[in-house]
Amino acid sequence: MSSIEPVLALVRPDILALAPYSSARKESKGGRVWLDANENPETPAAHQPLFNRYPEPQPPELTAKLAGLYGVSPSQCLVTRGADEGIDLLLRTFCRAGQDSILITPPTYGMYVVAADIQGAKTIRVPLLREKNFALDADAVLRAVVPDVKLVFLCSPNNPTGGLLDRGAVMQVVRGLAGRAVVVVDEAYVDFSGQPGLAAEIPVNPNLVVLRTLSKAYGLAGARVGTMIADPAVIAVLQKVIAPYPIPAPVLTAALAALTPAGIAAAQESVRQLVAERARLAVALPKLAAVRRVWPSDANYLLVEVADSARVMDAGRTAGVIWRDRRKDVPNTIRITLGTAEENNQTLEVLSRV
Repeated sequence: MSSIEPVLALVRPDILALAPYSSARKESKGGRVWLDANENPETPAAHQPLFNRYPEPQPPELTAKLAGLYGVSPSQCLVTRGADEGIDLLLRTFCRAGQDSILITPPTYGMYVVAADIQGAKTIRVPLLREKNFALDADAVLRAVVPDVKLVFLCSPNNPTGGLLDRGAVMQVVRGLAGRAVVVVDEAYVDFSGQPGLAAEIPVNPNLVVLRTLSKAYGLAGARVGTMIADPAVIAVLQKVIAPYPIPAPVLTAALAALTPAGIAAAQESVRQLVAERARLAVALPKLAAVRRVWPSDANYLLVEVADSARVMDAGRTAGVIWRDRRKDVPNTIRITLGTAEENNQTLEVLSRV
């Protein structure tokens, strides 16, 4: 038995048997006169760019650039509409409604549960260890995985707490669940951690899936460009489920521009500046009377415990400074995204008056 067969056995049988939609762009290449896809032969508004043709389902140039960025092969990459589409695709591919489950480690990103609820999958929760700066309890996760758990979601750096999960603990979960469950490591914020991601572990751990995005470090949240990195056999199955044309032409243009040498250098400089601002705020915030604690962060935000989160949020809204209220996850906390130096100064100024 090959190492990927136990992973494919976790896929919904009806998805494995599914004949994917065959789009016009998948079936035809190299044409000169395109009369196959029911497109308008022109873009009527002459001042608009030419958007009358459908884009490539998985643009080869973009896939190649993303693969190079993450140090993997193009066959391991699926380009998605942000990491959120990747989460949804995984739920629809692996979880049968009313039968299968996912496991999450709260407090964590809320879309895992939303996608599970939409799919009719149950959710098992194994909390992070708050007393250890929200560390992953690998042993507890492994004990909690029952046969109907198909997906385990680990967010690293974790949202909203900000900390990078211990690599050894994550890999303990991945290896401990080989052949039993797919472990999805959401690395949306890993660019801010100064540590490498886990994509290089996939060839010897085919039950590992990594999610990356250009939304954060590359500043393309409005374009929605994510990458799912997995074993090529897993990518082939997910391609049965993904929509025919997930990457619009303007998005492709924006992503390719961001992935030029100049674009990558600019993103790296942006990350450097934001990490410096993170360090500055981590020192300044605890000196304010309203602040009780600032958790260590490897991301582009800080989770801050305050005396009264409702009062603090009201003060921010009144001043036009908007943070994220996270008290439903961790009592009396707000999540402060790192902005420009001036925006961060406004955060300090407002909080100093609470």
